[in-house]
Amino acid sequence: MSVFRLPEEIVFPKPELAEPNGLLAVGGDLSPQRLLQAYASGIFPWYNEGQPILWWSPDPRLVLFPEEFKRHKNLGRLVRSGRFDVTLNSDFVEVIRACSRVERPGQEGTWITKEMQDAYIRLHTLGFAWSVEVWDGKELVGGLYGVALGKVFFGESMFHTVTDASKVALWYLVDYLIENSFRLIDVQQDTPHMRSLGARLIPRTEFLGILKGNID
Repeated sequence: MSVFRLPEEIVFPKPELAEPNGLLAVGGDLSPQRLLQAYASGIFPWYNEGQPILWWSPDPRLVLFPEEFKRHKNLGRLVRSGRFDVTLNSDFVEVIRACSRVERPGQEGTWITKEMQDAYIRLHTLGFAWSVEVWDGKELVGGLYGVALGKVFFGESMFHTVTDASKVALWYLVDYLIENSFRLIDVQQDTPHMRSLGARLIPRTEFLGILKGNID
């Protein structure tokens, strides 16, 4: 197999043609049309500053079915305590900027570059990118953002400056998605943290099948 170079036309190779590590294509742009086509096809961009745009479709894929979210007792007590106020789409820009500032183990710099931020802010203005904000008084202490298409939410990143604030954001997101009959949260990358909250790996073929039946 080989990595494909994207043409100016907004098309993607079949995800099944990705390299074993999930890398499928390089190039293109981050226009709303290309991003939405990518997500609908089970593909997402992920690259570092100074690299060309890289497009991925891992197999297997880490996902979280909303009804399988693990509501740990300690987290439930925190949610019910009323310590935090939680909002939806009230400050997308600050959430994505906060996510870009998070230091992550084993990672130099951030993949949420200025180019990526601008692209997802455009998606937000179009109604496709959502954020959840967690507030301690007037201070934003946690949150997450991602892309919503049909009945699938594609999670992009989360952050916290107060312990468990990002988990509180995920709790409220899951509740909202269940209330609105969402089928799936795409987690993209396999992490012990998300597995501890109920995420699990599924084959790419199963993931693509779910997308086909749940994206408008």
